[in-house]
Amino acid sequence: MADVSGAGFDADVAVVGSGFGGAASALRLAERGLDVIVLERGRRLAPADIEAGRRDPRKLLWDPRIGLDRGYFWQRFFRDVGIIGATGVGGGSIVWGAVLLEPPNRFYADPAWAGMADWRAELAPHLATAARMLGLTDNPHLGRMDDYLREAAEAVGAEASFGPVPLGIHFGAGPGRSSPDPYFGGEGPERTGCLLCGGCLAGCPYGAKNTLDLNYLHLAERRGMRLLPGHEATAIAPIAGGGYEIAVAAGGRRSALRARRVVLAAGVLGTLELLLRCRDELGTLPRLSPRLGRAVRTNSEAVTAVMQPPGDDLSRGPSISSDFHPDERTHVTQNRYVGGGHLRWMLGPLVDGDDPSRRRRQVLAAIARSPVRQLRLLGTRGFEQRLTALTVMQDIESEIEFRLGRSPARPWRRVLRSRAVEGRRPPSYLAVANRVTREFAAASGGRPLNLLPESAGGLSVTAHVLGGAAIGPDPGSGVIDARHEAYGHPGLFVADASAIPANLGVNPSLTITALGERFAAVMPVSRSG
Repeated sequence: MADVSGAGFDADVAVVGSGFGGAASALRLAERGLDVIVLERGRRLAPADIEAGRRDPRKLLWDPRIGLDRGYFWQRFFRDVGIIGATGVGGGSIVWGAVLLEPPNRFYADPAWAGMADWRAELAPHLATAARMLGLTDNPHLGRMDDYLREAAEAVGAEASFGPVPLGIHFGAGPGRSSPDPYFGGEGPERTGCLLCGGCLAGCPYGAKNTLDLNYLHLAERRGMRLLPGHEATAIAPIAGGGYEIAVAAGGRRSALRARRVVLAAGVLGTLELLLRCRDELGTLPRLSPRLGRAVRTNSEAVTAVMQPPGDDLSRGPSISSDFHPDERTHVTQNRYVGGGHLRWMLGPLVDGDDPSRRRRQVLAAIARSPVRQLRLLGTRGFEQRLTALTVMQDIESEIEFRLGRSPARPWRRVLRSRAVEGRRPPSYLAVANRVTREFAAASGGRPLNLLPESAGGLSVTAHVLGGAAIGPDPGSGVIDARHEAYGHPGLFVADASAIPANLGVNPSLTITALGERFAAVMPVSRSG
C-alpha cells in the first residue's frame, strides 16, 4: 500500500488495540475533544462467553490457525519464548490477575531512558490516576494457599516481605453482593462483589474484576469514542500531506480507515508484527528505527506449580492474592487457576540446572522412570482446585529480538520469529523459583512441578512481555521518543507494553496504564498536526 492522497479523515485518532495502554489513551484523548476510533481484532465478550470459556477449553483458547476461533485466551510459542495473552475488548485485562504494583526504583534509573526525563516525577501522578481508575485495593482475603506461600517465604528467609497484593477487584459489601457503580460517581456500570472463585486468570463473568470494559472503555464510549470489535489493522500507510490510512480486515471484508494520528496499542506481538510488516514487507513505514523488534524482554520470568493431594481444595480467593521477595531482584506470587484445566498438558517433573539440553534429558528420564505418574497428572480429578501456580519474576536484564521470517509450516508467508541475544537469553530456569516451589510443596504436602515448555522446551514462558518499540533518546537506541512518537513517522505513536525500555520485575499492568495516561496528556491535540 503506497502513500495515498486526500483530505477526508474518519477520525482524529485511530487507536489499534483495547488493552491497558490503548484504553487509557482512548479515554483521555476523547476527553480532550478528539474524535477517537478504537480497532479491536477480538470480540466484545459477554459474561456467558467467559463462563463457557471457563468450562470448555475450546471456548477459552483462541488460535484461528487450528480452528479455535471461539475463545479469547491465546498462547504463542517461538524459538526462544512462550507468550500468553488475550484477544477481545479489554485486551489483556480479560485474563489479567488484577495485580497492581508500582515499578521498582531501578526501573526509573535504567540507562536506556534515564537521561530523557525524571521518569519518577513524570509517572507519579499517572500511576496514581491509573490506580484509581483500576480500583486498586489491598486484597482482604488470604486463604490456605497464602498460608503455604508465607511458609515458603519463611523457609527462604523472606517472611518479612510477605503480604497481600494490591488488586484491581471490587470486593464491595461481600461475595456476590451487587451495588451501584462504586468508582465513577454513578457513571460506571453496576458491580458485584468478588465471589472468591479463583478464576480471574480465565476471565471474570461476574463484574467483580476491574477489566477495562468496566472503566476506561466504558467511560470512553460515553464520551463519543467509537469501538469497533472484530476489526484488525493489517497495514498502515502515510497520507500525503499528513495522517495515515489503515487497512482493516473485518469478517472477511477489507476496508480502509483514515486518521490524523495512529496510536498502536495492540500488545507487544500485535504492535511489532504490524510495524515490522509495514517497514520490511510492505515498505509503507520505511523510516522506522532499526531498533524495532529489538530489546524485547520477558520480566526474566519462570512459572512453576504444585499439585495438592486428592481432595485438597486451595481455590477459594482471588487468583493472585499474596506475594513476597526472596531477594531484592526477585518477586514471587501464587496463582489460583480455576478455568485453567488445559494447563495439565503443560506440567511435568521439577528438574534443576542451567543447561537446557541437560534439563530436557532429566525431564524425559523422570517421565520414563514413572510414566504412570505423568499419566495420573493428566487425569487428575479436581485439577483446578488442587493446583497452585507460582510466578517468579526478576528485573535482571534479558533480551530477545523479533523479526519477520519464513513460516516453517507455510513458507510462502512471513511471520514473527524470535532470536535470543547472545549472553542475554531470557531464562528458562531460575534456581530461586525451584527452591521456592519445593518449599511450598513441603509446606502444603503437594508435588512440585515445572512447565514443560520451560523444562523440556528450554523456553522462557511469560504473560508479561515488554519492549520492542521502546522509548529511547534517538533512533539508534529507541523506536519512539519521550512523547511516544515514532522516530521518522510523525503522528504515529506507540502506547502499550512495547514502549517499555527495561525489565520491571513485577506485574506490568499499572505501569502500562500510567504510560498510556501520560502519553495522552502530552500528545499534541491540534487537528493540523
